[in-house]
Amino acid sequence: MEHARPARAPLGDGARRGERQARVNTGGRRLTMKSGINIVVCVKQVPDTATVRKLRAEDSTIDREDPNSSGVLNELDEYAIEEGLRLKEAHGGEVTILTMGPAKAAETIRKALAMGTDKAVHLMDPALHGSDAVQTSYAMAQTLKKIGFDLVILGSESTDARTGLLAAMLAERLGVPQLSLANKVVVDGSAISIHRVTDYGYDRVESSLPAVVSVVEKTNEPRYPRLKEIMAAKKKPVTTFGIADVEIDPGRIGLAGAYTEVAEFAVAPPRAAGVVVKDEGDGGVKVADFLTSKKFI
Repeated sequence: MEHARPARAPLGDGARRGERQARVNTGGRRLTMKSGINIVVCVKQVPDTATVRKLRAEDSTIDREDPNSSGVLNELDEYAIEEGLRLKEAHGGEVTILTMGPAKAAETIRKALAMGTDKAVHLMDPALHGSDAVQTSYAMAQTLKKIGFDLVILGSESTDARTGLLAAMLAERLGVPQLSLANKVVVDGSAISIHRVTDYGYDRVESSLPAVVSVVEKTNEPRYPRLKEIMAAKKKPVTTFGIADVEIDPGRIGLAGAYTEVAEFAVAPPRAAGVVVKDEGDGGVKVADFLTSKKFI
């Protein structure tokens, strides 16, 4: 994916320490915005890390319908929503939420709408069950082609799968630039630039819209929905699509055709009681012996 990994240019005269610059090839496409930016934020409902997460014995997939395991909006997606809202406030336009998942994912949609977004699209179909990252990117790309976009924003990864692959795969399938791991996003007309987080500081990556951007944690401070916005979210439009509505080939999605699989899993054993070390002048030795027995030292 050539556009997903822009070549780094040497530091220019005007570049600050810790900054490199790169331009992404957009194939000559330029976007002229007349009424703001059409922003789509992709979100995911994930299992709450505070509850016990279970895999289904019959197919080794996450049991998203388990009544004892609640689903929540992926935390990193909240930063993507906030970034979309800030860009809308600065440039006009609208922010659409896009999610793929079972009926239970509607809870996540409502929270995203309560943060201030305008509308939502829910891709929901039994045939999607068990789809891996490759298949999910295909399904989401088909939906994005139908609803249209100027800018797609995602969190850098989900807290359940943690692949961090979806943004790159979407950009490739949509044929638009990917600007990844952004902790700052600036739109100027039809141009977009980000600060891409690196070990040495950041790269400044520039492109033109349309594009796909993934943002990292702490890019901004996500707003907390107020009661008025929570009530208003109940009336905001949510469009539900099945796979036929967005021309998804059933043979390219679902558990049977997944590119990855869970070979086996086991339930974690109960947590054993801790070891109490009583210091009688030899506490340090006892701790060292314990750590040695566990092969930590």
